Amino acid sequence: MVFAIDEINRNFNLLPNVTLGYSLYDHCANLGIGFSAALSSLSGQEEQFILDETCVGSPPVIAIVGDSSSTRSIAISSVLGLYRVPMVSYFATCSCLSNRQKYPSFFRTIPSDAFQVRAMIQILNRFGWTWAGLLVSDDDYGLHAARSFQSDFIQTGLGCLAYIEVLFTDSDQADLRRIVDVMKKSTARVVIVFAPQEYMISLMEEVVRQNVTGLQWITSEAWTAAYMLLTRHLMPYLGGTLGIAIHRGEIPGLRKFLKQIRPDHHNNSYGNSMVNQFWEYTFNCRFAPPTAGVDAGGALCTGQEDLENVENEFFDISNLRSEYNVYKAVYALAYALDDMLRCEPGRGPFSGHSCGNLKGLETWQLLYYLEKVNFTTSFGDQVSFDENGDPLPIYDIMNLLPLPDGRPVLQYVGEVKKTAFKGEELTLDEDKIFWNFESKKPPRSVCSESCPPGTRMARKKGQPVCCFDCIPCSEGKISNETSWYSVLNMAVRRHNINMYLKTVPFFIDSLECTSCPEDFWSSPQRDHCVPKKTEFLSYNEPLGICLTAISLLGTCICAVVLSIFICHRGTPIVRANNSELSFQILLSLQLCFLCSLLFIGRPRLWTCQLRHAAFGISFVLCVSCILVKTMVVLAVFKASKPGGGASLKWFGVVQQRGTVMVLTSIQAAICTTWLVSASPTPHKNTKYYNDKIVYECAVGSPVGFAVLLGYIGSLAILSFLTAFIARNLPDSFNEAKLITFSMLIFCAVWVAFVPAYISSPGKYADAVEVFAILASSFGLLLALFGPKCYIILLRPERNTKKAIMGRGTET
Repeated sequence: MVFAIDEINRNFNLLPNVTLGYSLYDHCANLGIGFSAALSSLSGQEEQFILDETCVGSPPVIAIVGDSSSTRSIAISSVLGLYRVPMVSYFATCSCLSNRQKYPSFFRTIPSDAFQVRAMIQILNRFGWTWAGLLVSDDDYGLHAARSFQSDFIQTGLGCLAYIEVLFTDSDQADLRRIVDVMKKSTARVVIVFAPQEYMISLMEEVVRQNVTGLQWITSEAWTAAYMLLTRHLMPYLGGTLGIAIHRGEIPGLRKFLKQIRPDHHNNSYGNSMVNQFWEYTFNCRFAPPTAGVDAGGALCTGQEDLENVENEFFDISNLRSEYNVYKAVYALAYALDDMLRCEPGRGPFSGHSCGNLKGLETWQLLYYLEKVNFTTSFGDQVSFDENGDPLPIYDIMNLLPLPDGRPVLQYVGEVKKTAFKGEELTLDEDKIFWNFESKKPPRSVCSESCPPGTRMARKKGQPVCCFDCIPCSEGKISNETSWYSVLNMAVRRHNINMYLKTVPFFIDSLECTSCPEDFWSSPQRDHCVPKKTEFLSYNEPLGICLTAISLLGTCICAVVLSIFICHRGTPIVRANNSELSFQILLSLQLCFLCSLLFIGRPRLWTCQLRHAAFGISFVLCVSCILVKTMVVLAVFKASKPGGGASLKWFGVVQQRGTVMVLTSIQAAICTTWLVSASPTPHKNTKYYNDKIVYECAVGSPVGFAVLLGYIGSLAILSFLTAFIARNLPDSFNEAKLITFSMLIFCAVWVAFVPAYISSPGKYADAVEVFAILASSFGLLLALFGPKCYIILLRPERNTKKAIMGRGTET
């Protein structure tokens, strides 16, 4: 601070014609002393200050640089804030000090712990460490850090804390043993420390005593700068530590300034007393009388000893961190005062556009300019304060590693900073990091290993969210993510933590398995969705091939029978009972066999619309011909009786054709109405099977389908009853018996069809319908035409008029 003030006083461009002074106070690591020192420094503020040519008078204290402790800064700033006296700390990091309502005049050149916590969380996320222990000191610094971890790390779902232990400066040995035992037994391999070195010395002694190794330490800036812990005997335990450190800076001219310091043994001021202590320590001499607190021996100090060849830690300016923050704090106050003194009268920011001045200086006026200060140091760092008095945050990341001779050294491996454009950004050179493990790689620190694809997380009762079991996904659901993405998405939306996403490609565990889309199903491993197998009655499968072959066989048999009948159309057995109806029945049976092919193959709109219409009309045509044929048989035998000739005029050829046409037209009308009102369409049915899609034809209107079947059934029953009545009529070849038997088969097949069709899933419903069509068609074909073909081909002697009329057999 002295160097910065001296440099400012020699700078003609900054505060020209103004000389800054200072008073140094030692708080002796005691809150009461530090608080008293701050108040005593302000005690002269009420005195009359007269600025004249000789600068005589008591200069006012317009600001305080300090304190280094968060606890002392809270106490001091709460009082200074009442009087709006600026206080700029270089080492107090407690996030609570960002509360502008409580500490309106507090500023700092070190980032708050809120940023430091987020920096640590980014390091944890970078290496996938979701399970860690936390050690904090029993002061404002540690306890507020613990609360920040609770909100930023745990509640946002980024990780969990295996334990939180509070350290005391006066912890007894039993408590230390308990804490170390917790660390040793925990599965967390990462230990986060938010505590100054005085809290950690006793704990590390216990760690050495119990030989607790294999831990990855992450430390805050208070410990990273603690050289008392950077010793050889602690390297087996602390080696590889990753620490947050105050950003390093350079102060040109500081080394030369330090080399020019000389003691003044006639001056008993506090500042000179510190120089005297340093002098006695460095040259192992003593002033008369000796400086208090220094065990000096040897010759008397002259004050003229040469510092040029002295090299110790006091002259090492290669690692300026907290010193650099002090330097920035002094310059921030100087720039604020300079901006105030450059104010043009009448254009000032205060009432009546007035400006502040040295003669009537009020600290609240300096506070106004301090809030707006913005400058760049000679090292290139920008200095400004946000609305909470916090600087632009930046921290260095340090790694503790041993040199070849065993000495520990902190090596710079990266930084974390916040910029206006990229937000909070972590830069880490992982190749430079020393890992104190046999593998020389980052350790794994998770409560539960990531669930593999195909499983989901299941929370363990009574344990943190990071501890879970992996449960396989149920059928139809998948998970192909590994580690915490679902939780993180919620965290991003709820807490705006996008900066964590930039540090590492996350491994994300699925909280819930995801259902596959309707046309997809889970793979056997449950890690991805695969298209569902499609099922329909195909020409390529054995069932489809068999039904197709049977259908074509029936069609060919009909064609053969038709050919036989055409070749023997002049024979009595063909001509008997209207051969035209027999040809129509054979043609309609051919259509019945062929229409079954419409039920095989991938359903399409035209096949769905045509299949039932063709089936319905073909069967009605066949059954109506059989009905007319049966009625003709009855009419013929009725006409053979006395007075029955009139009945034949109603069953002539024209009437037979008309009856068949009318009965078939009714079915055609039913089919047309059905197709127009609710046409059958192809349908993907996913209800029958979970892993298959059944392609089928939705009937559109169940009523239309029922009416179609009902009409066929009513004609079949009517034909059966008519044939049953005519079965015992006298004739050596009574066709009514054959019709009765064929219609009995027909009705039996279709009665059995209804429950079988309803209970058959998917393609088997189509197979049942095809089977019913083929079975009833074959029943009609064989029952009606089998005996006739037998006579035509094998018993031609019976194919005579006399034989048919029952009068014997021609030879």
